[in-house]
Amino acid sequence: MGGILWNLGAFIVALGILVAVHEYGHFWVARRNGVKVERFSIGFGKAIWRRMGKDGTEYVLAMIPLGGYVKMLDGRVDEVPEALKDQAFNHKSVWARMAIVVAGPMANFVFAIFAFWLMFLIGVPAVKPVLNDVTQSSPAAEAGLLPGMEILAIDGKTVRTWEDVNFALIARIGDDATEFSVQDNRGQKTEASIALANWQFNPDEQSPISALGLVPVGPALTLTVAQVVENGPASAAGVKTGDVLQAINGETLTDWRDLVNKVQASPEIEMELAVLRNGQTQSMLLTPARHESTDRVIGYAGLAPQVLPVADEYRFDLRYGPLAAIGAGMSRTWDLTVLTFQMLGKLVTGVVSVDNLSGPISIAKGAGATAEYGLVYFLGFMALVSVNLGIINLLPLPVLDGGHLLFYVIEAVTGRPVPEKIQEVGFKIGAALLMMLMGLALFNDFARL
Repeated sequence: MGGILWNLGAFIVALGILVAVHEYGHFWVARRNGVKVERFSIGFGKAIWRRMGKDGTEYVLAMIPLGGYVKMLDGRVDEVPEALKDQAFNHKSVWARMAIVVAGPMANFVFAIFAFWLMFLIGVPAVKPVLNDVTQSSPAAEAGLLPGMEILAIDGKTVRTWEDVNFALIARIGDDATEFSVQDNRGQKTEASIALANWQFNPDEQSPISALGLVPVGPALTLTVAQVVENGPASAAGVKTGDVLQAINGETLTDWRDLVNKVQASPEIEMELAVLRNGQTQSMLLTPARHESTDRVIGYAGLAPQVLPVADEYRFDLRYGPLAAIGAGMSRTWDLTVLTFQMLGKLVTGVVSVDNLSGPISIAKGAGATAEYGLVYFLGFMALVSVNLGIINLLPLPVLDGGHLLFYVIEAVTGRPVPEKIQEVGFKIGAALLMMLMGLALFNDFARL
């Protein structure tokens, strides 16, 4: 229950900030163009706080924190007194209306740059993209990558952290190959072409890094048990915290990954587990539970290992000075924008499955997890969501900013506004499509629970 409340609280904070930024973009540009703003609301429904500003705008905090709006004086919605017509939105030039509409999404991009700037100014704990291992028969192994190699660049773009590698690989989904520049532990640099034709992964269960066969240098997972899930298979078998796992069915365990592979391959199959406890070896019978994922059935034991920290030689803080952090923030925002457009294109063409769409539940989980890790991670999360909000709002659906912008572009080209009947039909179609996407995203969220 505490975890749900934490996720919900972090989600409300993140969404509230991002909605306020988006609506302030509309508000600021509207005011600069002489449009009277009647209400600035964060949230929908009943107001829990309101104040009338000296500028004549009512500022509202509403009960349902799933959006917001800026209500402007508009003759298409209400009767406008003759004396105030020059302050009405619909009486402004098409260029002014276009600027007001696009200002919301642009504010999201500006906020992403600011969040990344602050994140890089504080410093982000990072790990060098060095390979601890390469999975046998994987695309990475077939390309000749070996343990100890450091990834320097992917498709010509320099990577400094495993997060960089992750983003670069996500962009390659659906491609035939990717080019890696690597360096071995003797400083010898080589190029490796990794075939991606048969590269597939389930994002709910693994990252593109592990699916490619890359095993990063990271926290060392020992065979010492740190946690046993209550009422889980391992608990029923008699495994206790502090036990050192030694063998399964007489085969010596080499590392934690070896254990995971054996357990996952044996759902509902009894196996003999040998553990070292208080200097003595004990045997017990473990029957992994059956766990169904989207594409396969795996075994589950309910164990967590003792984790040793990453070696100091691989760790560093990704930090910039005040000016350099601006450039880094702009670069990261641009990379995320390009990546998001690429994913949208691949979603439309069917290269990426619609099963990958996420809704508010997944976003809330992400908000809670990153907030728990610390401020820099929460800033990165908000920047990511802000970029996505900006892009989504620019999509040419009439109920979104992008749809309004499309109508105004047509008006600017033709010299006359799009007929209201056509706009109404467009709004209905856009609303239906948006509801379908939201429903699909929510369905995916519940399927992941």
